Amino acid sequence: MTDRLDTLTSWHSDWVGLRVGVLGLGKTGFSVADTLAELGARVLVVAQRAAESQIQLVEVIGASLVLDEKLDGPPEVLVELDPEVLVVSPGFHPDHPVLAWAESRGIAIWGDVELAWRLRDKVGTPAEWIAITGTNGKTTTTQLTATMLVEGGLRAAPCGNIGIPVLDAIRDPQGFDVLVVELSSYQLHSTSSMSPYASVCLNIAEDHLDWHGSMQAYVDAKARVYTNTRVACVYNRSDARTLAMVENAEVVEGCRAIGFGLGVPGLSDFGLVDGILCDRAFTDDRRISALEITTVANLAARGLAAPHMVANVLAAAALARSFGVPIEAIRRALSLFELDHHRIETVATANGIEWVNDSKATNAHAADASLGAFESVVWIAGGLLKGVDVGPLVAARSGRLRAAVLIGADRTELRLAFQRHAPGVPVFEVGGTETEDGTGIGGGTRVEEGSGAGDGTGAESVMSAAVRLAAAVAMPGDVVLLAPAGASMDQFVDYNDRGAQFARAVNDYLGGERS
Repeated sequence: MTDRLDTLTSWHSDWVGLRVGVLGLGKTGFSVADTLAELGARVLVVAQRAAESQIQLVEVIGASLVLDEKLDGPPEVLVELDPEVLVVSPGFHPDHPVLAWAESRGIAIWGDVELAWRLRDKVGTPAEWIAITGTNGKTTTTQLTATMLVEGGLRAAPCGNIGIPVLDAIRDPQGFDVLVVELSSYQLHSTSSMSPYASVCLNIAEDHLDWHGSMQAYVDAKARVYTNTRVACVYNRSDARTLAMVENAEVVEGCRAIGFGLGVPGLSDFGLVDGILCDRAFTDDRRISALEITTVANLAARGLAAPHMVANVLAAAALARSFGVPIEAIRRALSLFELDHHRIETVATANGIEWVNDSKATNAHAADASLGAFESVVWIAGGLLKGVDVGPLVAARSGRLRAAVLIGADRTELRLAFQRHAPGVPVFEVGGTETEDGTGIGGGTRVEEGSGAGDGTGAESVMSAAVRLAAAVAMPGDVVLLAPAGASMDQFVDYNDRGAQFARAVNDYLGGERS
């Protein structure tokens, strides 16, 4: 079984008749099933649920489907198939019963990235891959890097965890020179063959511990981004763990380590000098000089001046420069680039109060960076905390907080964190209660929680109540900041839905009160 899989390293290998189980039928799962069916494999998709449109398409592409809401073990039809490989979607934990069964049978377990790497030569000469991961900043850095490459005259596209399955990108008939692949820790966990041109782990902080089981397992998964990198391993000079990853990585001989950070750059680094972003890595005179990329003042015009955004720009520039993109093209890209919605996005300014949507801050590390960008904040926080202790975040940023408004399923953990680390900060809960003595937890209005994610009624009332509570305590000069520090699926469809509902609630509340 393994011997055959070892030969499957090209689109033009013999995939016909390969018995494959595909676990999950979301965007990733369908791209896997569609690709393998095109190659002539025997494909069985196993999922707990799926949209009706996808169910119909599975039959159209020539694959089989079994739906099992519990999926507490391998369905009989999967056992009967006796798959040679199981391709798993990112949402399934490593200890899922179906994966445990596959491991006990010696069945290979791949992810979509592993499959895509093997198939990347479909349309001719394979595109180079630039691999990007990190706890935060992945999507912005992926988009920045792709924009810089395109301005440099290359056919480049962002894909992967950013929303465009990498399997769709490698099958694009026009082909690409470079794919900028955003990779989650889930995807890296099941990837072994990839050998990218350049790679980066932007940062590491506690996240997805409920999925990986421990911080070390999470770090180990992220570190795989550097394995077999050929030209440039880019790392964060202010995050020692990313440097350790590079130092311990098995890379191709001749690969360079390139640091980025907000301080003065050392040799082979990207950094800041008096508000100027500099490249001291890809210049012949790097011992005595550096190349000017742009200034923080120029980045401010594009909403990229917050410290964590400047770091993302430096990382993207390092990746693009490793591919030979001229400094002038990088400047042009930065003059054109616009952040996606829901990333430190100003929704409105009224009565001296700024309302900022950073719904993309889905973990404590991202929320910390967002809070650090503002001096006085009414913080709307909460959601699914994914097993992460938010106490250090509350303690570190309590001095910037006018008040906090808590939403979401894991409010208790946040409430207790404030009681322990910031008892002087007024805290309100949407759907919560007051403490017995009325201190510590402010007198939040009681609001019933939404009855389901994205139902347009209950979940909307949660955000409307949060906005009213925030408005009641905010003062001129404050920022009301939605930076939840948690995932959104407890009350919303996703972080986009959460951010959109915040923006609607702000606009409904303010009406014509704009400045």
